[in-house]
This record gives sequence, C-alpha cells and structure tokens, in this order.
Amino acid sequence: MKTLSFVPTETYRESMGQLLVLYTQVDRLIMEICAERIASAPDEDARLSLAKQVGDESRHVAIQRRWMAQFGTDTTPVISPDQEEMIRQHFRGLPWLEFLADMYLCVEALGSEAVENIVPLADPGTRESLHVPLSDEQDHIAFGVNRLRQELAALPVAQRAAFLAAIPARIDRLTDAFHGLGLDVAHLFENVGADYLALCDAVLQRRDQVLNQVAA
Repeated sequence: MKTLSFVPTETYRESMGQLLVLYTQVDRLIMEICAERIASAPDEDARLSLAKQVGDESRHVAIQRRWMAQFGTDTTPVISPDQEEMIRQHFRGLPWLEFLADMYLCVEALGSEAVENIVPLADPGTRESLHVPLSDEQDHIAFGVNRLRQELAALPVAQRAAFLAAIPARIDRLTDAFHGLGLDVAHLFENVGADYLALCDAVLQRRDQVLNQVAA
C-alpha cells in the first residue's frame, strides 16, 4: 500500500539539515571522547562499556552521513574546530564521577530527549536515520546512570549527598556552554515544526527523571 509522501519545504530542509549536522558532530565528538577515556577507566566493565559506545557512535556517524548525502544536506560543520576542541578539553579534564555525570546525564540523556521530540515531526528518511542511534543511546544512558549510582553508593553519605546536590548546577553550566556556542537551536527546532518551549519542558522533565534515578 502506498503512503503519502512527505514533501519538505526549503526552510524545513535547511533547518533539519543543520540539526542533522549538529547531531552527527556531537556523536563523532562523543566517539572520540569515549575512545580517549577507555585507557583511564577504573575497571574492565567500564572499559568494555566505553569501547562498545565507541563502536555504536561510529555506526551512528556512518548512518547519519549516508542519510545526509541522500537528503542533500549542506554538511558545513555547525560547531567550529575551536569549539570542538573546547568540548574535548572539558571532558579530558574531568575525574571519573564528573565524566559520568556530564556525559551521560547531560549530553546523552538530555540531548537524546531533544532529538526524540523532533522525530515525530521529521520526514521518513530522517526518522529512519535516527532509529538506531536513539535506540543505542538508551543503552549508553543506562550504563551511565547505573554506573554513577554504583560509584556514589561507595562514597561516604555526606560526600554522596554533596555530589548529588551539585549535579543540577553541572547540567546548567553545560547547557549554558552549549548555548554559548552561538547556535540558534530554538530557530532550527521551530523551523522543523517543534514547539520549542514544550521541547524545553520535556528536557527539564527528563533531567528530573535521570536525577531521581541516580539518587534512588
């Protein structure tokens, strides 16, 4: 049975193209950051999980690049080389617990929530290109949340409480840093049909959910 074709406007095509470029750049950065972290991870389980994630992110980048070529996306990077290096340096300098919080609670959990909210609005090819990456990211988030809970359970009560209390501020700082990159993400999301304020609310709800999971 034939289905109606999705006919994107030029505005939609340009904005979705930029979002795809952004998402692909972030996945490649995550791949590189996790690859660097393998050697210093505290144990074999952590090293294996990071290695799996590197492979997953590599696959995501390949899937997304194939789709962008078909979609006709302008693949000019939206994050500059200097900004990419700033992001790498941030994660390189983090101790293990802070790395888990920033990578898996902020970048993975909140980033994937934002992407998931535009999937229902996207053209069929874009939806398909995001299916495997978003599915894999749930595994990555589960690793980060579970590992963070495990690590925090081993800390003295006061130290655990202090770390948990500081996580929202960590998320806010990373969010501010992302906005400081100069990307008009609100405009891009709105151009592909999203209600940006509703999307922000969904991201905040997801933040509260993962914080509750870590603290449980």
